[in-house]
Formats: sequence, structure tokens, C-alpha cells
Amino acid sequence: MKKFLLVLGMAACIFGMSVFGQTTVYASTSSEAITEEEAMTNAVGFAEQMNEIVASGMVEQYQGYDELYSSLTSWESALEEIGEYQGILSAEGSVSGDLLTINAVVDGTVKDADMTIVVNHVEGAIVSIDTTPQKTFGELMTNAALNTLLGMGTVFVVLILIAWLISLFKLIPSIQEKFSGKKKAEAPKAAPAPVAAAPVVEEAEEVDDLELIAVIAAAIAASEGAASTDGFVVRSVRRRGTKWQKA
Repeated sequence: MKKFLLVLGMAACIFGMSVFGQTTVYASTSSEAITEEEAMTNAVGFAEQMNEIVASGMVEQYQGYDELYSSLTSWESALEEIGEYQGILSAEGSVSGDLLTINAVVDGTVKDADMTIVVNHVEGAIVSIDTTPQKTFGELMTNAALNTLLGMGTVFVVLILIAWLISLFKLIPSIQEKFSGKKKAEAPKAAPAPVAAAPVVEEAEEVDDLELIAVIAAAIAASEGAASTDGFVVRSVRRRGTKWQKA
């Protein structure tokens, strides 16, 4: 397979810095994947040069170069978790059009990291270099437990909220009644019991008046010397209170 040599030289080709003058990218002229040896060579070259820049404290000097500065800060951040750089454990690459992608595993003293290198092998320009520390089994389990707790907690909170809202439904009728101005109908009052003695009293008064008329008629007849009361008619009787009653 015919190969061509593209000198990226993040110094000579891109940034004019001799520190990257040794970086070389190999790629085939076809769209087939590059060999493992080629991918390893490129991964080691990029990793060693980025590690050298970070170790020398020169990262801030590359702020004007977005792709390179982002790659260096990603590498610097990964070193805080993986420890010291020990080398490249494995690497594999593929070509798609103008882009060459290399996936490598970085060996650290504490843990390993995944490094993905994407370059334009035609222009000899870096597209991106991302370095991500790998998660340990314990970290993966911790994240899974936290995600489970968060999911279950959210479900329980929502269920409690729904139950509380349902409990408020019983207040809706009273609220509607309050805003509509309606009042509950008052219970009908019990009718007073009829007084049974009233007719008896009226009848007794009527009997007493007849007896009084008869007595008055007899008294008038006696005073006139009449033998009977046939010639006398008492049309009405008016009661007058005594002065004792008025007092």
C-alpha cells in the first residue's frame, strides 16, 4: 500500500514551533483503515509532545490556536486523574475522506484514558484531540446507583405531589359555592303545636254570656213586676272593668 508523508509539525506546518517538528502523520491513499503500527506511531507522537508542553508549563502560550489549545487543556485535565503519562497501550485508526481518526488508550500511573485524534491528512491540520479518563468499575457502579436513586426519587416526589393534588379535590365544591354566592338551605323550623284549649275557652265564654243575659232579663222582669221575661230582649252585653281592675 502506497503511503505518503504529511508533516503536521504543529510548529512548522501550523504554529511554527519546533517542538512539534517531529510529528508525522501516515495515511493510505485509499479509504481503508491505516495499520495498527501507523496508528501507534502517530498516537505516541502526539501524546509525547502534548505531555512535554504540559510538563514545561507552556500551555497558556497556545491560547491563540483554538484546536491546539483545546487539545492541550484536555490532556492537562486528564493527567489530574490518570497520574503520570506512561505511554500508549493500543491504537487503531481509520480514514474517511480527508479525515484521519486515531483511537488510542493512554497508560497512566493511576488509571488509563481514551484519546481520540482527528486530523485532516490532506491539509496537515489538527481537527481535535480529546483525552478522557476511563471510569473504574467502582465509579461506574457509583454513577449507576446515583442515577437510580435520582430516578426513583423523582418518581416518588411526583407521586406524592399527585396524591396531594387529588386530596384537594374535596375542597372544590366548597370553593365553587363560596365564589358563586350560594348558601346552604336552612333546615325548616318545626311548626308550633296547636293549642287545643282555645276553642273550649271561646265556647265557655259564649255560654257564660247567655247565662248572664238570662240573669239580667230575669232581674229586669222582677223589677217591673212581670211574671216572665217574654217581653224583654237583651240585645248586647258590655263588660266594664271595675276601678280595682283599672288600678
